[in-house]
Formats: sequence, C-alpha cells, structure tokens
Amino acid sequence: MLTQYETVFILTPVLSEDDAKKSINNYVELLKSQGAEIVHQEAWGLKNLRYQIAKKNTGIYHVVEYKASGKVVDTLEVAFRRDESVLRYLTVRLDKYAVKYNDDKRAGIVGRNKKVSNPVDKKQEVA
Repeated sequence: MLTQYETVFILTPVLSEDDAKKSINNYVELLKSQGAEIVHQEAWGLKNLRYQIAKKNTGIYHVVEYKASGKVVDTLEVAFRRDESVLRYLTVRLDKYAVKYNDDKRAGIVGRNKKVSNPVDKKQEVA
C-alpha cells in the first residue's frame, strides 16, 4: 500500500532559474526512479523567509505531492541533506482528509483561489 506524502523544499536563491529547474527536476526524477507516483507539483517561486537561513533572506520554494513507500521518503531526504543548495525541507504524510482537501483545492472548491459564484445570481434566486 502506497502512502501519500507532500514535500516542500526551499532552494538557495543564488541559483539561476535554469539551475533551480534542473535541481527540482532531479528530485522529481529521483522520486520516479524509486517507484513514486507524482500526484501534483507546484513551483511557489522566490519568497521571503521569516528568518535568515544560512545568511539568506529569500528562498525558492517548491512542493511535490506523491504516492510512495517510506523508503522512498528516506532516500529523498538523504539527497536533500547532501545537497548544499537545499536550505530546508519538510515531508508530511497525508491522511484521507488532507488528500481530499488538496484535491478540492486543485479543483477550486476551497482555498485562496476559491471559485466564487456570482453574488448577483444569489440575489436573483432569493427574489
């Protein structure tokens, strides 16, 4: 039984855009080579950090959601620890509620980019 995970990692901002994409693709390919099924991935881009990490105030954020075994997560995290360009990473095992929330968020049902129905239509329904 494969478990669903979500990993967010922060790359150092000194990487060029091409180097950052190459590094991200290397990690995604590492997951695939270990038998993981990529569900979703999203580049959040360059963001300010709450506090300095290795004398950096910004970082390149990327999130990957995937189905895999625990050994795949261990392999990925060892690769993160060996790479100096990775400032931080966090892997979370998703339960059924988190999986449903992520699916709903991608569909636009919940979250920041929630698709709101037209308020004018609501007024007409009441009348």
